[in-house]
Amino acid sequence: MTMRDITLLINPTSGRGRGERIGSRVATHLTIAGFTVQTMIGTDAGHSGELAEAAVKGGTDALVLVGGDGMVHLGLQAVAGRNTPLGIIPAGGGNDIARALGLPLRNPLRAADYVGAGRIRKIDLGKASGRWFGGVVAAGFDARVNERANRMRWPQGRLRYNLAMLAELGVFTAVPYELELDGQKWSTQAMLVAIGNMPYYGGGMKVVPSARPDDGLFDVMVVKPLSRAKLLTVFPRVYAGTHVRLPFVEVRQARSVRVNAPDICAYVDGERLGPLPQTFTAVPEALSVFAPPSPANREA
Repeated sequence: MTMRDITLLINPTSGRGRGERIGSRVATHLTIAGFTVQTMIGTDAGHSGELAEAAVKGGTDALVLVGGDGMVHLGLQAVAGRNTPLGIIPAGGGNDIARALGLPLRNPLRAADYVGAGRIRKIDLGKASGRWFGGVVAAGFDARVNERANRMRWPQGRLRYNLAMLAELGVFTAVPYELELDGQKWSTQAMLVAIGNMPYYGGGMKVVPSARPDDGLFDVMVVKPLSRAKLLTVFPRVYAGTHVRLPFVEVRQARSVRVNAPDICAYVDGERLGPLPQTFTAVPEALSVFAPPSPANREA
């Protein structure tokens, strides 16, 4: 694609303040590469969302975000279903969307080089209650952990999620679920329900390991009732994705997933969506993103 004008939107608080420093380096890097870079810094999430929307409506050639999954989720609302491509410079605590796309997590200038080279990949997104999302829906024990983790200010990344999980483990019990996958009803008791467009959440937990953002489908992972002690032993396996081999874990695929359960709030990309019931729809090729090609399409 022909691209000249780039809007660089920075979350200055990402990575305990690293966002602004990384953004400055990326702006210089892209300017040297010959692009006109307009740098914007939002004062909060609402302001950042307004800046992103204004940049896209104003005709920017690309929206490039410096931040974590929350910043990416915010940016998706501005570019999803439109022609403006999205760039991601990982600078947050989890960076699970960037991780799933194969972007370098600790080398922001290499991530910026995908923007400079115009390396665009078309991927699917999910949509629910008018909001777009790229990664994983948490709708069970994992959602409760998210609620607790998001209230914590320390530590960052994986450790914060792990501490929140241990705290929630002491009070959570199995929940009755009513699910509908592409019109097929499924009633079950479960500890955890995750709906993945991509594999990761929680700072590297490979919760839905076979989820792909280019197959037009969600992977729906359900953990059936088990003891708290047993659930605790399962979580270390989630980082490798081997938990799906266990007999009390079931994975199905669907384009549309409706989920209902009492006293559960759904989270998407680590952001609070709202109480169940919710319907989640996979939207093929809804986003153009600067990223490496799909592993299935890479040269050996």
